[in-house]
Amino acid sequence: MQQRNYQKELEQILLKEETKGKRLFLHSCCAPCSSYVLFYLRMFFEITVFYYNPNITQQEEYEKRAAEQRRLIAVLNEERAGFPIHVQEGPYEPEIFLKASRGLERCPEGGKRCERCFALRLQETARQAGAQGFDYFTTTLTISPLKNARLLNEIGRQAAQKYNAAFLPSDFKKRDGFRQSAVLSRKYGLYRQDYCGCVFSKAERDERKREALLLASEGI
Repeated sequence: MQQRNYQKELEQILLKEETKGKRLFLHSCCAPCSSYVLFYLRMFFEITVFYYNPNITQQEEYEKRAAEQRRLIAVLNEERAGFPIHVQEGPYEPEIFLKASRGLERCPEGGKRCERCFALRLQETARQAGAQGFDYFTTTLTISPLKNARLLNEIGRQAAQKYNAAFLPSDFKKRDGFRQSAVLSRKYGLYRQDYCGCVFSKAERDERKREALLLASEGI
């Protein structure tokens, strides 16, 4: 079976004259990941960023990332390039993520637990997009080289069918998207977290740091 090129599918949609000015409901995991996506898509869509991330299990961390998202959008709107960008923050409900993760606590990053997390966030995005009458919805998650674009697009497609919403395919890491997001993050001084947000990924990060410090102390 030929592998789908989600970036090419996106570009074909963007080339259509009737696409310009449509309303896009964009799930964002964080400000750095959204930076390039917003620069790219705001020339075609009037975007509402949907900040919904119950996987961020520490409230202080959640609020810090949410504040950075709002700050980035305010700065981009001041620059007045493309359509205006709006923001809508979903409820902070980490208990829903923890319930969905039950039994998968020991799964490594990128495994079944992450798949459930993607589905949790994309289904809520699709539900809101359908209920509010947006023309499309999608997610910034495909910009990460560590995220499986095929899986994310399939979860988005299924959520679209369930909630009668139109899913916009993407693979934002293509066309140098991830590198450009890093450049924009430096330009705007964005807080770049070093773990996805959940208590499990934080534990993995802390363990890596401990191992690195141990190796350094041993001169390895």
